Amino acid sequence: MINKKNRLISYDDTLQLVGTGRSAFVFRIKSTNKAMKIFFPNFTHIANEEEEIYEMLQYISYYPSIYEAGANYIVIDFIDGQTLFECMTYGKVITSVHIKEIDLALSLASARGLNPSDIHLRNIFLTSIGEIKIIDVARFRQTKDCVQWHNLKKAYQRHYVKAYFPKKISAPLLNMIAILYKKGLIPFYKT
Repeated sequence: MINKKNRLISYDDTLQLVGTGRSAFVFRIKSTNKAMKIFFPNFTHIANEEEEIYEMLQYISYYPSIYEAGANYIVIDFIDGQTLFECMTYGKVITSVHIKEIDLALSLASARGLNPSDIHLRNIFLTSIGEIKIIDVARFRQTKDCVQWHNLKKAYQRHYVKAYFPKKISAPLLNMIAILYKKGLIPFYKT
């Protein structure tokens, strides 16, 4: 149950809350390797969009498989791992191989007629077995060019790989950088 302010009131005990985003709650379905994304009442239109895009991405290993969808939810693979944001806050090193894998994943989506967008540290996972997975694909059909991934790669190449750059960064600092980026206050990364 979700109230009018998009606050979670209650949920079934067969579910485990694993994430909250701008438009949905994500639950792991206990005793399975599946996750259920339940969209807030004013974002239910995204459920259908994301379902269609995940269908287009089926059989590309970098994206979760979709199993079921309804008016306000989708059921996809549960990803056992950490987002790149979490990797940075815990000090888990992101390698150039990971960056190449993300590039490949995005190019495979593009090859299926999609325009990968909204690619940021919280939408990219490094699984417990070292694989890259990308989630939150609802914006993959937008027509504008998204430069987020381009700018993240630029920051990775210019700073992250340098010996002086700390591999462990606090979540508040990463969030502050994200806010400054969104406001266009990091001119170095404007394209």
